[in-house]
Amino acid sequence: MEENNLVKPGERIDDLQRNGYRIIQDPERFCFGMDAVLLAGFAKEARGERLLDIGTGTGILPLLMEARTQIPHLFGIEIQEESAEMARRSVKLNALEEKIEIITGDIKEADRWFEAASFDVITCNPPYMIGQHGLQNAERSKTIARHEVCCTFRDIAEMTVKLLKPGGRFYLVHRPFRLAEILVTLSNCKLEPKRMQLVYPFADKEPNMVLMEAVRGGRPRMTVEKPLIVYQSPGVYTPEIYDIYGY
Repeated sequence: MEENNLVKPGERIDDLQRNGYRIIQDPERFCFGMDAVLLAGFAKEARGERLLDIGTGTGILPLLMEARTQIPHLFGIEIQEESAEMARRSVKLNALEEKIEIITGDIKEADRWFEAASFDVITCNPPYMIGQHGLQNAERSKTIARHEVCCTFRDIAEMTVKLLKPGGRFYLVHRPFRLAEILVTLSNCKLEPKRMQLVYPFADKEPNMVLMEAVRGGRPRMTVEKPLIVYQSPGVYTPEIYDIYGY
């Protein structure tokens, strides 16, 4: 299909700087941010595994993970049809239909499409805000992406433990102000936190993101990795960030 037929009015194509891959985005809806890129860089994988991205939005995580890994089959599930349809067009744009499948569906009902214990890796960049917490955007698509309107973090954890194989890995990015809740919820859902990294915008600022790896049925022991600093000066990334972006 020609590129012009894949892009609708008001949309744009962004270069992902990986394998020549590109993504279709609509600035009026919700564009991916650095958190998705950092999560893709934080996640570890092995050849031949099967991956699901929960709440995939416009498909950024499956695209980034396919670009940097040897995972042969990647799936994304997204409740908003407009976002899921856009993700499918990005998959076509990169000729990845044989490797990436995007499903429109509710995360809480993901076991309708997938068998129990069928994934080695699950990733998630979930809504950060609880219900009415913070300023909600007037656009419903952005509100759903940022606030727990359609599901809670516990909903995500409970479905993840159903779909992960024993010993399977769950990778997520979230906000540090919910860290205590995240750790307790993961542990209660038999997803043992194993690795954590805090992300700081500048070395002298408070962290604004946390990256987490949990293992289904893992033994209690967590490694806290050295902090990841985004900027060494205003507008200038640290070498670690340039490396993650692939520059």
